[in-house]
Amino acid sequence: MSILINESTRLIVQGITGRDGSFHTKKMLEYGTNIVGGTTPGKGGTEMLGVPVFNTVYEAVEETQADTSIIFVPARFAADAIMEAADAGIRLIICISEGVPTLDAVKAYRFTQLKGAMLIGPNCPGLMSPDQCLVGILPGQIFKKGNIGVISRSGTLTYEVVYHLTANGMGQSSAVGMGGDPVVGLYFRELLQMLQDDPQTDAIVMIGEIGGNAEELAAEYIEKHVTKPVVSFIAGQSAPPGKQMGHAGAIISSGSGTAVEKIAALEAAGVTVAKEPSEIPHILKEKLKK
Repeated sequence: MSILINESTRLIVQGITGRDGSFHTKKMLEYGTNIVGGTTPGKGGTEMLGVPVFNTVYEAVEETQADTSIIFVPARFAADAIMEAADAGIRLIICISEGVPTLDAVKAYRFTQLKGAMLIGPNCPGLMSPDQCLVGILPGQIFKKGNIGVISRSGTLTYEVVYHLTANGMGQSSAVGMGGDPVVGLYFRELLQMLQDDPQTDAIVMIGEIGGNAEELAAEYIEKHVTKPVVSFIAGQSAPPGKQMGHAGAIISSGSGTAVEKIAALEAAGVTVAKEPSEIPHILKEKLKK
């Protein structure tokens, strides 16, 4: 079992004929993802890599019964693309676009909530259910089917942690890159609940970073509601205050959002925090023995 996506997922690609959209459509198709359509305004009636292209998401959903969408459009169009997908009845929307203005993200996220849709991103690498479905830009070759759930604010650290897990014989049930912008859709608490409820997930890896209070809120949730072993890693431990590190949301301001605070909150909730990503598989193995 997996969370959010599986072999039955019916995916459309918004921006399928663009450089990034077409490149990653090819990669997702090669992995076995069920891509039923794509959209580019003005190019309806054509095909891309054997996938039918529609002018609008409404047309794509009507013709293909798609339930999931991935967005590869320039940042200035991303909010409209998210809202178009939600309004057309798409239930899960993954926005890869980077540099989306924060107020645009707030508006789009609120709209998805009103429509009952789930949003991942923006500025995220997407998600993976190994051997079932890839929706995003994650490198499929490093994943292995198994029982470890991975949720992360960082794309590249997701890849690094998954690589170490696979190299140590520990496969993954699901992996979700949430994105590192100040405003994104599904976050730690919602995803922790999904992995806690998933019978095929035995343990959880949570990758956080400096900035905001998401990890502290996650620690509160873990202490009250999560019974499965959780191992974490917090990026940006050497970052000075006021210095943005990588993501737009990874900045320490007014003395809050530091790695020290996050690590303390997680450890107080019973979460083991690794000093290096390479330590995570060994910590997990010890926890799963208990």
